[in-house]
Amino acid sequence: MITAFRAFSRSKWAAALLVLIAISFVIVGARMDVFANLGPKHVIDAGDRSMNEAEFSAAFGRVRENIQQQAGRPVTNEDLIAENIHTRFLDSQTEQFGFLNWAWKAGIRPGKELIVKQIRQIPAFFNSVTGQFDQQAYESALAQQNLTPAMLEQDLRDQYATEHFGAAIFAGARAPRIYGALLAGAAFETRDGRWFEVTPAMAGEIPAPTDAQLNAFIQENAARLRAPEFRMVSVVLFTPDPGAAPVVSDERIRERFEFKKDSLGKPETRTFVTLTAPSRDVAQKIAAALRAGQSPADVGRANSIQPASFNVTPRAAVGDAATAAAVFGLQVNQVSDPVQAGVGFAVAKVTAIQPGQPATLENSREQIVAELRAEDVKGQTYAKVEKYEAARTAGKNLADAAREAGGRVIDLPPFTKDGKLPNGQALNAPPQVFETAWSLTKGGESDVIDAGQGQYFAVRVNDIRPSALPTLAEVRAPLAAQWTQREISRRLAAKAEELASRVRQGQDIAAVARSVNAPLTVRTGVVRDQATQESLGQGVLQGLFGQAKGQVFSQPGEGGYLVGRVDGVHAANPAVAGPLAEQARPRITQELVQAMVQTEMTAGAQRSKAKNDVALARQALGLSAEPTAPAAPAQ
Repeated sequence: MITAFRAFSRSKWAAALLVLIAISFVIVGARMDVFANLGPKHVIDAGDRSMNEAEFSAAFGRVRENIQQQAGRPVTNEDLIAENIHTRFLDSQTEQFGFLNWAWKAGIRPGKELIVKQIRQIPAFFNSVTGQFDQQAYESALAQQNLTPAMLEQDLRDQYATEHFGAAIFAGARAPRIYGALLAGAAFETRDGRWFEVTPAMAGEIPAPTDAQLNAFIQENAARLRAPEFRMVSVVLFTPDPGAAPVVSDERIRERFEFKKDSLGKPETRTFVTLTAPSRDVAQKIAAALRAGQSPADVGRANSIQPASFNVTPRAAVGDAATAAAVFGLQVNQVSDPVQAGVGFAVAKVTAIQPGQPATLENSREQIVAELRAEDVKGQTYAKVEKYEAARTAGKNLADAAREAGGRVIDLPPFTKDGKLPNGQALNAPPQVFETAWSLTKGGESDVIDAGQGQYFAVRVNDIRPSALPTLAEVRAPLAAQWTQREISRRLAAKAEELASRVRQGQDIAAVARSVNAPLTVRTGVVRDQATQESLGQGVLQGLFGQAKGQVFSQPGEGGYLVGRVDGVHAANPAVAGPLAEQARPRITQELVQAMVQTEMTAGAQRSKAKNDVALARQALGLSAEPTAPAAPAQ
């Protein structure tokens, strides 16, 4: 059989077959590449779960709002991206989507009744007067958070799945006793030791540094000492003239009124009552009772439902579109058929109709005049911009063109790329100024840039102070102090190691301490706790508990260096450590479970092959796909 196969592999038929197979791979591969580029692109893909650009933008907007509330000041997307919050949020959402996709396929699926029950327990979704669930309040509250009922229900399902998964792991997890025993043993272990301090006086006198030494020190610390690049610019500002209040003619007022009168009028409103039932059968029963003449209150009591009353309500204020269409399609005292609402089935009865009132010129005059004056002021400002650009086109320099156009020229102090002054404070200027300044070379002048709010500016880079190390003359005194401190530290470390080596070689630590006139400290039964750390210092504890019995340590201390020896190590008393071991066990279990849940979530995301597109996420936030240096926030 093998001989026959070898003979076939050397024949022309085998070569032809291999060519056909190669061609088939090319065709299939090309098709796969083509089809991979079809269909919608998602910021996050995790099996059956995905998030598009609009959803990511809305979710990140909610993150920004929460951060704004905590910070107590406005926060932009650029601020968050400068702190890399967008990638952390994107990665966490990707992992969460991947885990939830795996959990759903694994059978972790909360029942619908749990979701409805949870929704009906949120106080914001209830009528403050009747105390009953209010469909309009439900949808209005969600709309304020840029959410829909479907999004909330999905969030609740995800929350249930995550919480139940974690609870299941925690229910079956328990840390071994040895974990608590190790923790308690370390906490109650005691040590005996002797030590002395190596002080700066033992390092000897440090001579003043030479210029060569200081220059070498500057080069060693170049990254820390190098000053950033600064730029000096002139900014031409085009702003409205102070006190500008253009006169608005009656003809323009009438013309604008005719154009906007439909939106200026008072809309039609209706007074009605709705009853939301859990099923269509109950809703049909309610509609029949209302049409038979029963009052909404009696019908509600008979069906354990509290009616929701709406007084003088416009159509735009009705949260559910289907309910609004039904209500505004009725006449007075008419009852609607059951309407499928977001939660349940609604039946409405209209009790009064208040017709809309068209706007009048006199009632709308003040609003229209203010609107037209604002437009005129912006127009005057833009006229300055056009006049400036015409002067520049005619060959005039920036200052002359600005003067002719009525713009103001301001010379800004030197600032860095991120908008910092030489003293480290932030320059109060829009970030577009900094971005523009760094896009130009020395002597370069920008086009006119729209800063928003009807303001425009242009930038000229007058000078560039490149990034450079300071001269020795500029930093001699502080640099000499730092150099001296470094030399003291070096000599202390070397002296401490020399003394520790003598102890390691067999000399008695007391004799070594006497040789340098250092008092020797002797302590027994030292415990590693906060009180001991405060009395002896962190350096002593690190030395005593970082070595075995009989070993010597050389450790930085608070005033210099410490040289010591561990004379004894005593295990914890079981009668004392035992209760602590049991007390610590639940906390250790909780920490283990948290780590296990995180590991399982990561594994679920990997099983779902969850991935994200950072460039698409940036585009969803209105930024370029490629990251750029962050601009300074506007002050």
